[in-house]
Amino acid sequence: MNASDPQFWMMIASIVIAVCFVVMAIALIAVALIARKALRSVNEVQQKVEPLIDQVNQISGQGKAIAAQFNELSVNLNSASKNFAESSALIKEEVAELKVLVGHTAVVARDKVDLVSTTIDRTQNQVTTTADFIQAKVVEPAAEIAAIMAGVRKALEVLFAPSPKRIDRAYHEDEMFIG
Repeated sequence: MNASDPQFWMMIASIVIAVCFVVMAIALIAVALIARKALRSVNEVQQKVEPLIDQVNQISGQGKAIAAQFNELSVNLNSASKNFAESSALIKEEVAELKVLVGHTAVVARDKVDLVSTTIDRTQNQVTTTADFIQAKVVEPAAEIAAIMAGVRKALEVLFAPSPKRIDRAYHEDEMFIG
């Protein structure tokens, strides 16, 4: 075969095309192997990520439940603070009324203490006056009468007493015993 022959060039072109097809086939096989490895890696990653996605979905559900409970808690706290404000207003009113009542009670108690003090002073003066009167009009004359009566009694005892025993007479031992 000759280089000037067109068949030679056709054959060379055919060989080049065949080599190109072989290179393309090898490249396609290499791309297929790489694609299969990539697909396996993607499948492994997917298998590892699926539990995480499930956990994320569960956490999302729990987050929604927590948000619902938080909303309910917020409503309850709002109601509680409203009730607390109302209770606080009622307590303030009651305290104001109690202050007025305590003030009035203090005034009345002070007046009653003054009245009792005056009554005690008056009663003490009356008791002292009565005691002095009784002392002067009853006790002193009664003491004088008692002294007079004691004197009269002694006088009567002396007048009506038996005559004394003679000293020269003998006494029994019992009569001699003093004590």
